[in-house]
Amino acid sequence: MAEKQRTLSQKVSFSGKGLHTGKVVTATVCPAEPNSGIRFKRIDLEGQPIVPALAENVVDTARGTVIGVGGVVVSTIEHMMASFHALHIHNALIEVDGPEVPILNGSAKPFFDEFQRVGTVEQSAEISVYEITEKVTYTEPERGVEIIAYPSETFRVDVKISYDSFLLRNQFASLSDLNDFGTEIACCKTFCFLREIEMMLAANLIKGGDLDNALVFVDRPVSDEEIKRLSSLFNKTDVKIEKEGVLNNSPLAFENEPARHKLLDLIGDLWLVGRPIKGHIIATIPGHKANTEFAKILRKLIKSTPKVPAPKIDLNAEPVYDNQALKNLLPYRYPFQLVDKIISMTDTEIIGVKNVTADEPFFQGHFPAEPVMPGVLMLEGMVQCVGVFALSQVKNPSDYLVYFLSVDNVKFRKKVFPGDTIVFQLQLILPVKRGIAYMKAYSFVAGQLVAEGEIKAQITQKTN
Repeated sequence: MAEKQRTLSQKVSFSGKGLHTGKVVTATVCPAEPNSGIRFKRIDLEGQPIVPALAENVVDTARGTVIGVGGVVVSTIEHMMASFHALHIHNALIEVDGPEVPILNGSAKPFFDEFQRVGTVEQSAEISVYEITEKVTYTEPERGVEIIAYPSETFRVDVKISYDSFLLRNQFASLSDLNDFGTEIACCKTFCFLREIEMMLAANLIKGGDLDNALVFVDRPVSDEEIKRLSSLFNKTDVKIEKEGVLNNSPLAFENEPARHKLLDLIGDLWLVGRPIKGHIIATIPGHKANTEFAKILRKLIKSTPKVPAPKIDLNAEPVYDNQALKNLLPYRYPFQLVDKIISMTDTEIIGVKNVTADEPFFQGHFPAEPVMPGVLMLEGMVQCVGVFALSQVKNPSDYLVYFLSVDNVKFRKKVFPGDTIVFQLQLILPVKRGIAYMKAYSFVAGQLVAEGEIKAQITQKTN
């Protein structure tokens, strides 16, 4: 049974300083209707405009993820978005009375803990998961930035960061199960280098930044005079440099906390795709720009993927052709008979079924360690359905054979494994003429499109 979408069980509010404006803002997260997604409402502006949290609405990534529509913006959304992602919250309306989400303690933990406390509720609509079926890449070669997605049976993320500093030369972080986000990732704070602070202040940023909501790394000698100035800047009386090179009195949550925080940001930015992802994401030196550009690529791929509904059939209904009837009609035999029965057939459509069993001979070599049905054999199953359809158009079908003429626009979208049941659906593109059947073919497993193409075959009379 398909998973259902979720939203929060009740409203929950967060108040605190905005990282860049320094002003106190309140964000109230409200339950939202199915299929509405994550949306931010600027209740401080006339008309209370809404900005959907989608990758195409990202307008800035200088020091956080900023979304905007028509000049209306909401910034620093990534930590809240990461908590939505980790807790499978698909629909929410966030009412915010300023231009940014409060930074709180600089991590996702306050959001995550409060969402977890109030809980979520299942909704009526099903989840639409985007499955990575082929390698997807985003790179910035000049900076060594790379994000790659590979097909995988689950969602997992690996991150590597590397900075021009002995403190953060190479760090790695991984998350193979979103259920571990709360204990392994959520508490990891945002960070920067001491040398960046003056630059950000000059750019009118981090007015709300302090040592309670960020880790500041120090990788150069600092004089007592500068320590005093920093104490004044952060309104602290006890600023000091810890042995790890952190300008803070709080110990690191994890030795690789910076890498884990970059993973946290990536989890948040990937929720801008608008749906869960099934795939293995490997990110090298990720940042909000790379994360959101990668999310935009996935959004474009989703939009270009055809939305083909699976046929609604009863697999237990009496077939039009059972297995024995197919043997009387077609010349194929084990192991090359790749249609087990025909469930339905009209003047323009045929629907067949193939039960993929673990003892299929091709699994011995394709592949022994990870058996996957060859795409060409899925295609052959669709061709055999065309054969049944074409032969049904003539008298005395035993006097004829069907020969495959051409195949066009074939796409294999998902892998097929032992135990799967393939449903072949083929529809006429043109009326059968001169014995030629030209059909659009689809293959589905568990309601998901796994392959498609356009097939042309011809009926010919046997010569003997």
